[in-house]
Amino acid sequence: MIPLSDDNPTLRTPLMTWLILGAMFTVWFVVQGGGMNPLQLVSSVCNLGMVPGELTHRVALGVGVPVAPGIDCVIDAEPINRWTPLTSMFLHGGWGHILGNSIYFWVFGNNIEDSMGPGRFLAFYLLCGLAAAAAHVLSAPTSAVPTVGASGAISGVMGAYLILYPNVRVNMLFPPWIFRTFAIRAWIVLIFWFGGQALSAFFTPLDPDVSNGVAVWAHIGGFVAGMVLVRVFARPSLVAERNAVREQRHWMARDAQPG
Repeated sequence: MIPLSDDNPTLRTPLMTWLILGAMFTVWFVVQGGGMNPLQLVSSVCNLGMVPGELTHRVALGVGVPVAPGIDCVIDAEPINRWTPLTSMFLHGGWGHILGNSIYFWVFGNNIEDSMGPGRFLAFYLLCGLAAAAAHVLSAPTSAVPTVGASGAISGVMGAYLILYPNVRVNMLFPPWIFRTFAIRAWIVLIFWFGGQALSAFFTPLDPDVSNGVAVWAHIGGFVAGMVLVRVFARPSLVAERNAVREQRHWMARDAQPG
């Protein structure tokens, strides 16, 4: 299930959304080698990815976790570790990972920025990412597996969208079964997505000594954080303006229909 677009008009150029996307792809190409150099990619994940056990100091120094054939990520006490909840937001594990995150972020992020303003949106995005990181660390405090990706912060954006624009229609693609788009209300799309994360978390034992490599609790934590923080960061005047324009365009489109 892939969102391609929505029926929510953007009234202002989403500069911060573009800048965040640009930062993610710059890191992907410059720091991670665009996935073309396996050693560079693995090194970036090991050194700049977030490892819960390094933050909690509940994994012994020198413990290694295999992340590629013949390559282990080793627990260390480098000063950079304290910054990994932030740096990990801009790292990805492959092309599918970054492209998937980018699509979701673009479809939902530009509207949330338009409801906050660029500076407030950046603060909101980073706080949601940090909340997602905290949720993951709490769920697996002794995990030695590095975590990377913007999906926790993007989950926060999706949670905000659910609160602000639940009835907006999102154009969804359903590969590989149905190669056509369907306009579905946002609350259905987002609750279905969140339900999948919650179901995955339910069937994955909450074992502090184990990580299965999928940070579903980060997704859940980011989503819930977004639902809460949007009330602080959204500007009611901008939301009202957007709703008025969307309603006007809706009625204009209906009046333009023949018959």
